[in-house]
Amino acid sequence: MLALEKFIVPIGPQHPALKEPGHFEFAVDGETVTSVNVRLGYVHRGIEKATEDRNWAQNLYLLERICGICSHTHALCYSLGVEALAEVTAPPRAQVIRSLVAELERVHSHFLWLGVAAHEGGFDTLFMYSWRDRETIMDVLEGLTGNRVNYSANVLGGVKFDVDEKQRAAIQRGVDYLEERTHHYYKVVTTDSTFIRRTRGVGTLTTAQAEHVGVIGPMARASGIARDVRVDAPYAAYNLFPVNVVVETAGDLEARFVVRLKELLESYRLIREMVDNLPPGDLTVRMPRKVKEGEAISRIEAPRGEAFYFIKSNGGEKPERVKVRTPSLCNFMSIIATAPGHQLADMPMILAGIDPCFSCNDR
Repeated sequence: MLALEKFIVPIGPQHPALKEPGHFEFAVDGETVTSVNVRLGYVHRGIEKATEDRNWAQNLYLLERICGICSHTHALCYSLGVEALAEVTAPPRAQVIRSLVAELERVHSHFLWLGVAAHEGGFDTLFMYSWRDRETIMDVLEGLTGNRVNYSANVLGGVKFDVDEKQRAAIQRGVDYLEERTHHYYKVVTTDSTFIRRTRGVGTLTTAQAEHVGVIGPMARASGIARDVRVDAPYAAYNLFPVNVVVETAGDLEARFVVRLKELLESYRLIREMVDNLPPGDLTVRMPRKVKEGEAISRIEAPRGEAFYFIKSNGGEKPERVKVRTPSLCNFMSIIATAPGHQLADMPMILAGIDPCFSCNDR
């Protein structure tokens, strides 16, 4: 009697459904996935090692280039860690501007993800409309910081730009328009019959599975876990502008869409409150060239979940060690729990539902 052979279907490392290299091996029985193997790390760039040859300020710009979508996330997390080591606190106005850019970046990231996830499901109309609207927030960020991708908003000890009345009005106009569009997209993803067939009950991750696998960010909140660093350990100005955590319990692809769209509405509220309540004062404080010996950790809520930095100083002008853990690393393993039992055709959309960032992961 012949032993049954396991048939493997690879997705990646080069694949139309993945814009960055990652390798997923799906064992299938016909069209049904039975197990998954994940391999990552194809574009390792050695950024952590490179930080050891640059001074504290130079690393700000290097680490910002870990990811183009959440560049402010990395710069802010690093800045907060270095400032903690140096026992320096940025002025209140700078902290609010940092939080403001973080929320604008969250809007950018969620709109980008919405388009990518819709595209993987074959909904190219939603993809094109959402990316058209994403230009609104990118124009706002460009007007505020001078850059569309790597914003370079942070300096050690504060921020490098202020928010004037013209920029405040542009931000409010952009948020008003995007809020209207977000309500429309929410209606689409929760009522369109074709879309629902591709998302409702697909890729379900229960609360127990989410805790066991260790997912974070919108992935966790879509599975009923109310975990958000902005609430659990407020940083920058989030103690002044409390966040309402968005939680869904279904744990499927539809819930991940709903969580992110509701988070957009929450971000709009925060953005409005921040621009309307900017405290007066300086934008920076003086930072020493040498940072005293010690170790610090810093964590913030990136658009995909908790970003974690470990920073070690030997008392010089350069760090001895910078270790970065990005949220995608925590969320990738959820595919092992969510994929089995689903059709192979569901895999690109389940992968996109993670909102994976291979660039962050393979820094």
